[in-house]
Amino acid sequence: MPSDADKNKSFHMDPDAFREHGHAMVDWIADYYKRIESFPVLSQVQPGEIRASLPVHAPQQGEAFEAILADVDKLILPGMTHWQSPNFFAYFPSNASGPSILGDLLASGLGVQGMLWATSPACTELESLVLDWLVPALGLPEKFLSTQSGGGVIQDTASSATLCALLAARERATNFQSNQAGVAGQLCAYASTQAHSATEKAIGIAGVGRNNLRLIPTDERFAMDANALARAMENDRTAGLTPFFVCATVGTTSSNAIDPLPLIGPICQKFGAWLHVDSAMSGTAALCPEFRHIQDGMEHADSYCFNPHKWMFTNFDCDCFYVADRAALIRTMSILPEFLRNQATESGAVIDYRDWQIPLGRRFRSLKLWFVLRHYGIEGLQFHIREHVRLAQQFAAWVREDDRFELAAPAPLNLVCFRLKSGDEANQRLMDALNRSGDLYLTHTRLNDKVTLRLCVGQTHTEERHVQNAWRRIQEEAGKL
Repeated sequence: MPSDADKNKSFHMDPDAFREHGHAMVDWIADYYKRIESFPVLSQVQPGEIRASLPVHAPQQGEAFEAILADVDKLILPGMTHWQSPNFFAYFPSNASGPSILGDLLASGLGVQGMLWATSPACTELESLVLDWLVPALGLPEKFLSTQSGGGVIQDTASSATLCALLAARERATNFQSNQAGVAGQLCAYASTQAHSATEKAIGIAGVGRNNLRLIPTDERFAMDANALARAMENDRTAGLTPFFVCATVGTTSSNAIDPLPLIGPICQKFGAWLHVDSAMSGTAALCPEFRHIQDGMEHADSYCFNPHKWMFTNFDCDCFYVADRAALIRTMSILPEFLRNQATESGAVIDYRDWQIPLGRRFRSLKLWFVLRHYGIEGLQFHIREHVRLAQQFAAWVREDDRFELAAPAPLNLVCFRLKSGDEANQRLMDALNRSGDLYLTHTRLNDKVTLRLCVGQTHTEERHVQNAWRRIQEEAGKL
């Protein structure tokens, strides 16, 4: 039974205590960024080590905030891979920035649930506005504007965007009967062999079946072969199947390859297939007019997505997903139980973003993106994109000049795929040695069935000295093999 003292105790953190501890937390984060280069980029702990350092049971009594924060330093930091380190060159970045963190803090403090316009009008209207801002900024077709037939919505990741696009394509192809009656089993989807695994996952979740996903071969630049796509779709149609969905990629994960949208688009139109364009990493580059050619052919797209949480300095999670025909998406996703009915929805004058995504609930993600756009301006974002591309191209030039190495793929933007000429084992040993050192973090892929190292220049705070040091360490470790 609770004591009399406990009955009079709220256990909450009151506003004054929150203010005090909030200041301490912001100070901790600011200090973390100042000292981040002192940590090994890739965590050096063994499996289970962090859990073993923590108590087996939850505390019965509450603990002081100072003790919790001290344990972050002592117990949590050793298990962190530091994605915000300027020496993080692995995968594609998952970036943060000061304005983004502060915008996310504000969203957490407001704590709204933006499933309906009525549940917080600003949450919906700011989101539709900010995504409309990005349409001309990126050179996207006007059909993606919310003031036209389409519109944009913030999803958690490009994986969710791909699934939503595929579901809308499935419903359009079946005259919106699949949701009700199930999938008939005659639909076929297409993506290149270099496309993200999210497409295969979405095909399975959507009930279309992974056996009905055709992986199309690529050309010498690892971009989708449009002629092979046309042949595959024709073969399926001849066999009595329905080509209904194509996922093209602008900036593949393995090599940053750019699928030929001007060729793929007319093929999709010929077969009546939905064209979804995944530009998760590279889409941000289109803020710069000189890189906007990556959007060529986008007028053919039914949907498009890119991730500000990769290269636009907006912390995870934030994917911008656009559709040319929002009615198809809404019809696919909408379900209206009595408890969600309200006058604004019934009027048809508002957007209810619950009808644009898988979950019902949604966070106020547009705040952090709004903060980023207002803090940097388009000019500031362009500056950093151009600098990252310049540094990646400089790194590629260094690789070309070293006879031990070779470039494994073209480097159109900020990803450089390279390898030692001496074979897979040497490349694996080189990467492992670099990552163990903690000085930088690289990941690999396979191109032409050879182990290939990837260096992506895109982390918010990466500067020329970090790329220079990465190349110096790569040369040093290569010399030890």
